Amino acid sequence: MSNLIVAKFGGTSVADFDAMSRCADIILAEPAIRLVVVSASSGVTNLLVDITKHTDVTERYACYQGIEGITLAVLNRLQQPDAVAADIAQLLAALKALIEQSGAVYSAAHKDEIQSFGERLSSVLFAQVLRERGAAGLCFDARRVMRTDSRFGKGEPQIAQISELCAIQLRPLLADNVVVTQGFIGADDVGQTTTLGRGGSDYSAALLGEALKASVVQIWTDVVGIFTTDPRLTEQARCIKEISFDEAAEMATFGAKVLHPATLIPAMRCNIGVFVGSSREPQAGGTWIAKEVKERPPYRAIALRKSQTLITVKSPAMLHAAGFLTRVFDILSRHQISVDLVTTSEISVALTLDEGGMTSAFSASVEPALAELRSFCEVAVEQGLSLIAVIGNHLHSSKGITGDLFNTLERINMRLICHGASKHNLCFLVQDADAPGVVKQLHQSLFSAA
Repeated sequence: MSNLIVAKFGGTSVADFDAMSRCADIILAEPAIRLVVVSASSGVTNLLVDITKHTDVTERYACYQGIEGITLAVLNRLQQPDAVAADIAQLLAALKALIEQSGAVYSAAHKDEIQSFGERLSSVLFAQVLRERGAAGLCFDARRVMRTDSRFGKGEPQIAQISELCAIQLRPLLADNVVVTQGFIGADDVGQTTTLGRGGSDYSAALLGEALKASVVQIWTDVVGIFTTDPRLTEQARCIKEISFDEAAEMATFGAKVLHPATLIPAMRCNIGVFVGSSREPQAGGTWIAKEVKERPPYRAIALRKSQTLITVKSPAMLHAAGFLTRVFDILSRHQISVDLVTTSEISVALTLDEGGMTSAFSASVEPALAELRSFCEVAVEQGLSLIAVIGNHLHSSKGITGDLFNTLERINMRLICHGASKHNLCFLVQDADAPGVVKQLHQSLFSAA
């Protein structure tokens, strides 16, 4: 099935009955789409997360009612709601039971179980929408094939097992059905529900595409492709028609919200084309991501990631000493702290952490590491910073490129610059308050003549 297309629809694309109907139009227009991966309906995952944060059953139930309302609004628009009413009622009852029976605080395993209900509900509804449009829609539980380890909240996919399970349980269904399954969720070896992390539905689609040897993975969202920068920052942002895997991976890593950072890894391994488009405007085209592209311009896009922390570690012991950096990074590794950018001088090292990705757990995980570092060196911590990444090609070796950039940025106070490690990006830190203006100014300078 070399022409197999896996189509993933995000939360806004399956937000309500009308949105699901637009997605059904896309599927019916392309017979090669045999596997459909859906997110939870827009707003549902937030409510499920809120349930896990509350200890009061009344507050949890208020969140549940919001989920029930979104779900029943779709169910009641179906031509044959009775066909799936029992399945929906069973899922809602199971969710309600978890709300009422759990103790004051949910375990990590319970949180994953609760957060799985969004995709489980939307997939049942969407499969019925397809059936009512004449397609052989079949709802399939992704947990049967999406095998992960037991790291709840961010399960690590087990690639070989996923491939084996897809060959046995999923591939035989694709010949005669349009299979609808869930993104974001999986299961460990003993059947416990796991999740791949927030935004993991894109990753699910790419992993399934890899396992099934698909030719294309489509990511349908609420924007018409990948833009040169966030359109909310400048009206001059425009859709990129074609972009390489390397460039897109840099964009996803450094803040572009359209793609989950891990999505491209399976696609790159198997050279699967990835298409990003809008389910509201499928006729408007979108962005193709491929290994080979016709053009590789010096500047492709500008990405912005807020809530960055800059840590500077300083010690005279670094001077001509071996092993200092090893000691620093061993401490960070033991505390499971992921570092983004690193620059060094003779007696100091500066590195950045993505506080936004760590949410409320940031201080709890970082402070013990900082205490260890302070035992043998000076440590300075700066917050309220944004990382701006200029994405392009041959930025490390093309004459004049950095000159253009720094001429534009000469009046900007930059806290850190990282250049040379990758030919596809140049990164720097600025104050959060300055970041939107810097992106707009940079975009004007680098793309206005393009």
